[in-house]
Amino acid sequence: MTAPAKDIQQAPDAGFGKRPLGKRLIGANTFWIALVLVALIVVFSVLAPSAFPTLYNFQLLFIETSVLLVLSVGMTFVIITSGIDLSVGSVLIFAGMVGGRTMEAMSGGNAGQAGWGVIVAGLVVAILAGTVWGLINGFLIAVAGIPPLIVTLGTMGAALGAALLINNGSDVRTVPVVLNKQLGAGTSLGIVPNLVLIAVVITLAGAWLLHTTKFGRYTYAIGSNAEAARRAGIGVTAHLMKIYTLTGFLAGLAGFLSLAYYNSTTITGHTSDNLNAIAATVMGGTSLFGGVGTVLGTVIGVFIPAVLKKGFNIVQVPDFWQMIAVGAVLIAAVWFDQRRRRQRNSR
Repeated sequence: MTAPAKDIQQAPDAGFGKRPLGKRLIGANTFWIALVLVALIVVFSVLAPSAFPTLYNFQLLFIETSVLLVLSVGMTFVIITSGIDLSVGSVLIFAGMVGGRTMEAMSGGNAGQAGWGVIVAGLVVAILAGTVWGLINGFLIAVAGIPPLIVTLGTMGAALGAALLINNGSDVRTVPVVLNKQLGAGTSLGIVPNLVLIAVVITLAGAWLLHTTKFGRYTYAIGSNAEAARRAGIGVTAHLMKIYTLTGFLAGLAGFLSLAYYNSTTITGHTSDNLNAIAATVMGGTSLFGGVGTVLGTVIGVFIPAVLKKGFNIVQVPDFWQMIAVGAVLIAAVWFDQRRRRQRNSR
């Protein structure tokens, strides 16, 4: 006799509400990761009080992390299901390339002066392009049964190759001026960058979807035990298809946001975005073994390497120390996750 689906849906929170608030807080990965972020901000503020804790610096920090944050929200869903997506960086590049070329074609080669009609068309095409790649990943993983690592490794190369073919290996450098002015560099209320606002909306929507809906409960259930979820009546195949399609959708949106900010597809600047998104998600407490993770943790995980990089640059620490520090934090996060799993399994 199999357990009812509703029991599986509630599994991630089982027994959680019975623990005192203090113990729940201290036992949460997010709490400790947040302390690391706060400590980094305090240290760099003390080391560079006139340069680091400034409004301009934090505005720039938020803008620079916006695109990666959108990618990482999708990656959170994937890793919670015990999957992986190595293709998001290449899909971002492909989506930006397709969106940029579409705007060039629709404006008769004068994309710099294009209006909002052309821009909206470029946005739709970019998102559709990313969604199609996500759908391909989902089909090959969920239906064909090919391991996620192999599938997304293949589509990573395929999407990047396709992007290079579209424009003969060159970046698209003609972007509507109004797109960069209003979205890439524009602000609301004179202080909040529009790019950041979009990233915040996407993050809040992802948090709502993961933590308050049936879709999110199914995601946790599949990551905890896919076979048990299947026996409980959850459509695992269809759900995984949706997860990877969602990730592709967000990669397509991120590609367009990057195009708006940089005024170019910046191919070489995004080749490691897949690894950065995975690292941020894992540093934020999402378990590579599946079934555990939060969007809030991912947000913190995105900002830890960003603060390290910004702080090291301000205090003039060489770049290679940044790589060492981020690597150390990532390894520590995975070690902490494994230690917690061993303690839980030994009870």
